[in-house]
Amino acid sequence: MFAPKLFTCLKTYSKEQFVSDFIAGMIVGVVAIPLAIAFAIASGVSPDKGLFTAIIAGFLVSVLGGSRVQIGGPTGAFVVIVYGIVQKFGVDGLIIATFMAGILLVCMGVLKLGTAVKFIPHSVIVGFTSGIAVIIFSSQIKDFFGLNIGKLPAEFIGKWCIYIEKFHTLNYMAAALGILTVLIIVISPKLVKKIPGALIALLFVSVLSALLRLPVETVGSRFGALPQVLPVPHVPKISLSIIRELFQPAITIALLGAIESLLSAIVADGMIGGRHRSNTELIGQGIANIGSALFGGIPATGAIARTVTNIKNGGRTPIAGIVHSITVLIIMLFLGSLIKFVPLACLAGILVVVAYHMSEWRSFCDLFQWSRGGRTVLLATFLLTVFIDLNVAIEVGVVLASFIFMKRMSDATNIKIIAKAFEDDEKGEDQPLSSFIIPDGVEIYEINGPLFFGAANRFDEIDRQVSVKPKVRILRFRDVPLIDSTGMHALKSFYSKCKNNKIRLIITGLHVQPLNEIVKESLYELIGEENVFSSMKESIARAETILKE
Repeated sequence: MFAPKLFTCLKTYSKEQFVSDFIAGMIVGVVAIPLAIAFAIASGVSPDKGLFTAIIAGFLVSVLGGSRVQIGGPTGAFVVIVYGIVQKFGVDGLIIATFMAGILLVCMGVLKLGTAVKFIPHSVIVGFTSGIAVIIFSSQIKDFFGLNIGKLPAEFIGKWCIYIEKFHTLNYMAAALGILTVLIIVISPKLVKKIPGALIALLFVSVLSALLRLPVETVGSRFGALPQVLPVPHVPKISLSIIRELFQPAITIALLGAIESLLSAIVADGMIGGRHRSNTELIGQGIANIGSALFGGIPATGAIARTVTNIKNGGRTPIAGIVHSITVLIIMLFLGSLIKFVPLACLAGILVVVAYHMSEWRSFCDLFQWSRGGRTVLLATFLLTVFIDLNVAIEVGVVLASFIFMKRMSDATNIKIIAKAFEDDEKGEDQPLSSFIIPDGVEIYEINGPLFFGAANRFDEIDRQVSVKPKVRILRFRDVPLIDSTGMHALKSFYSKCKNNKIRLIITGLHVQPLNEIVKESLYELIGEENVFSSMKESIARAETILKE
């Protein structure tokens, strides 16, 4: 349940691998700084919160996580929920929600729910990820264009109304730096492979702005000098009333953290041919968020872009992630004073590119190739994320996808009556085709598909269609992989109707799960062992015997 990959990797660790991990960790650490600052500012908190998160959470994810190459830290997925919490409950409320989310993630790992996250439909993930991308983009318009606007509302429509009203306050210099940042990020990979475009853009635009003394807002002008020391750990004061208020946001943070970290781990597995430990990863992520909250940080999870950067630069063990967090710490301690010169328009440009990569626009281009149910779930989740709330979007998306799935499963399950003759291969590859003549007074009910609550009413429907009641009914279960409690209740009701109408019931072809359920519910004893068979041939022979009695 809890076996950090670090301790597994150290058993066969080599000097050559340390060199690769060290170089990869340093590169990712440098890349993480502008992203950590940008995500913190976009979330409505000071930039130092993002650095604290990258240092503390990044270190704990690598030491205690279940992936060899996962890089932890603040990500764009949290921007929407964090901004909303800060607007409503303040920074103190965010720290408490992050602390609670960490505890929830640890509980998820202990309860072995790591594999359960894969059951969240892809359409839901695409929907809320695209919605988050749109919200991140809209939140950066103010700084990207240098608009003279005070505090922005959390609502999407409210933001754009203010943007339209205040767009005449456009700062042309800020807009030029924002556009230049985007162009550098887009073009630089074609010229320089090893150095990330975001880092090149940050350095070039910051130096250009400082040398020319451009009239644009910077990190220093808005937030002042950044601290060049880690804060003292502090346990937040938590009361029952605060837990009630922040429980839903904490669940959202925990759920998003679990989804993002495990998706990132799966992507990393595909790139290195490894296999992460999902429950250990959740526990590690939970402890990392608790640690981040103790140091005044924001929520953290596995960062896909930084993890991929780590892999591409040779990182293959958690040592690279540890080096990444130490690199961020060293830069903050000794070069933190230089961060104040970074223009906010540059950070906004970086986040515009991040939003583009998060947008899943290719999925929207292929939308009409999706099934109608998939389109419905994706669009509903996307629109609710953008216009209502991320919590509501995930809840409605999952419930809607579940209902659509149950409807499909229900449609796939059918019961047909066979009353005269049929041919059957008995499901055996070496069995010859068998022909059966069904005696008068016998009906075979062939069930195809799982007998669950969505299809349990099929028995009543088929029973109403029969005008002349037979003397013997054979229920053929060979195509029923499972039966749930509602299906079991329907089956027991069907048996009772047969008994009241003096119709004998025979069951054939039971799989293990349905057989266990029938035995557990005592229906096996009621039907009688002599009326339960594994083949149709034996069942018809038994029916003929009953007719002669």
